[in-house]
Amino acid sequence: MPDPARPRAPVLVTGATGYVGGRLVPRLLEAGHRVRCLVRSPRKLESRPWADDPAVEIVTGDLQDPAAVRAALDGCRAAYYLVHSMVTAGADYAARDRQLARAFATAAEEAGLERIVYLGGLGETGANLSEHLSSRREVEEALDSGRVPTTVFRAAMIVGSGSASFEILRYLVERLPVMITPRWVRTRCQPVAIRDVLRVLVECLQQPKTAGRTFELGGPDVLTYLDLIQLTAEIRGLPRRLVIPVPVLTPKLSALWIHLVTPIDARLARPLTEGLRNEVVCAEATVHELLPGPRTSIRDAIRLAHDRIAEHHVETRWSDAGAMPGDPDWAGGKTFVDPREITIEAPPSAVFAAVCRVGGGHGWYAGDWLWRLRGWMDRLVGGPGLRRGRRDPEQVGWGEALDFWRVTDVVPDRRLELRAEMKLPGTATLEFEIEPVADGARLRQTARFKPKGLSGLVYWYTVLPLHGFVFRGMLRGIDRAARHLVRLSPPASERSSELGAEREPGRA
Repeated sequence: MPDPARPRAPVLVTGATGYVGGRLVPRLLEAGHRVRCLVRSPRKLESRPWADDPAVEIVTGDLQDPAAVRAALDGCRAAYYLVHSMVTAGADYAARDRQLARAFATAAEEAGLERIVYLGGLGETGANLSEHLSSRREVEEALDSGRVPTTVFRAAMIVGSGSASFEILRYLVERLPVMITPRWVRTRCQPVAIRDVLRVLVECLQQPKTAGRTFELGGPDVLTYLDLIQLTAEIRGLPRRLVIPVPVLTPKLSALWIHLVTPIDARLARPLTEGLRNEVVCAEATVHELLPGPRTSIRDAIRLAHDRIAEHHVETRWSDAGAMPGDPDWAGGKTFVDPREITIEAPPSAVFAAVCRVGGGHGWYAGDWLWRLRGWMDRLVGGPGLRRGRRDPEQVGWGEALDFWRVTDVVPDRRLELRAEMKLPGTATLEFEIEPVADGARLRQTARFKPKGLSGLVYWYTVLPLHGFVFRGMLRGIDRAARHLVRLSPPASERSSELGAEREPGRA
C-alpha cells in the first residue's frame, strides 16, 4: 500500500544518475515525496540504496524522445531538470541543451505540470559571460518558454565529495606545491555546499512563492580562488601553496593542465575553466528569506567533503553520468581474445569480492607500475587515465567509472565486465566470470580487443607480451585476496552462534 503521508502525484527527476540528481532522490523520499526517475540506463541505479524503495519508479527514456518524455511526465506534479550535454554532445552542447529544454517545456505543458525546477550556474551577466554559463541561461529561457512556472536556482561552485569542481580543487592542491595559474585565480567566488543546494531544491516544492522565480545560491563566504586553494591546503594539513598567476595561460591550456593533473576530462575542464573568469558572487539573497535554513561555511564544506572521501562514503561522483556504450558488436571484424582461468579455494562470493576490488586505491594486483605508466600515457593523449579512481573501494555498480574503465555488466558473485575508455585504436573489454566448483570457484578472465585499422593491430601485438605478466599476476593476486577474505570471515557455526546470541532477550 502507498504511504498515506506521501503526495499522490510523483515528482519527476531527470539526471538521477548524475551527481546532484543521485543525491536529490533520497532527500525527496525523506521529505515524503514519491519520485519517478527518467533515465537512459536504468541499471545504473541498481546499486543505489534507494532504488528498491516502493516510492521510487524508474522509467527508461531519452530526453531526445518526445514521446518518452511525455509519458514520463504523465501524472507528475513537478519535475526537476538536472541534465547537461556538455560532455556527451561535444562542441554542440549548447545547441543540444537548448533543443532538449525547449522540448521538455512543451511536454511539461502538455502534461499539465505544476512546476519545473532547474539548477543552473551563477555568474555575472553581460557580454563577458562564458559559453558554458551563457548556455545555462539559454536553458533557463527555454524551460520558461512554456506555461509551466519554472523555479531557477543559479548555483555557484558546488563543494561536495565527488563534485567536479571540488575534485579539481583538491587534486591541484594535493599534487602541486607550486602552481602557475591564469589571472582568474584572483577572481572572487561564493562556493556553496552540496547539502545546502539539496535542501533548497527539496524545500522549494513546499513554498508556492518560489514558483516562476530565479534565485542565486551561494554559501556564507566570499573569497578568491587563491583563498580557496590556500584554505584547502590548510584543512588538509599541507604547507601553503606557492601560486604564480600569469597572463598567458588560456582556458584551453588551463583545461589541458587540469586534465593531466586531476581526474577531470579536458572536455569538461575547458568550459569550467572558461567560467572561472566570471565573478561568481550572489547579487541578491531572496532565497534565504523564502527558504530559511542553515548555511554551511566553506571551511566546513571542504572538511565534510574530505571526511566523506576518507570514509569511502562518496554518495555520487561527477563521473557517474558518463554515457554508456551500446552492446559491443563483435561481428564484422577480427576480435582478439586472451582467455585465462584459475581455480580458487574460496566460495564465489569471496572471489567476486576480490575481483570487485580492482582499480582505484587497491591497484590491479600485479604490474601496478605498468598500469600507472599506461594511465599517464593515456592522460597525455587526452584520455581519462587512472585519476578517476572509483566511487567506493569495495563495491561496484553498473555504469560506474573505474579508473579508465567503465562497468558495463555486474552480476553479484558471478560476473563483472569492464569496457575500456582509454584512448585506443579499437575497442577493449575485460571480463571476469565466476563458476562454483567442488573445490571452491573457477574464475575465468577474458580480455577482448577489436582493432581499428593497422594501428589497432600494431597496438595488440605490442601489448600482448605484457599480458602474461599483468593478467596472470592479476589472477594470482585475486586468488590470494579471496583466500584472505575467507580467513577473515568467521565459520558458519560461529556466525550462527553470534546470531542466536543477538536474538536472545536481555543481551546487550
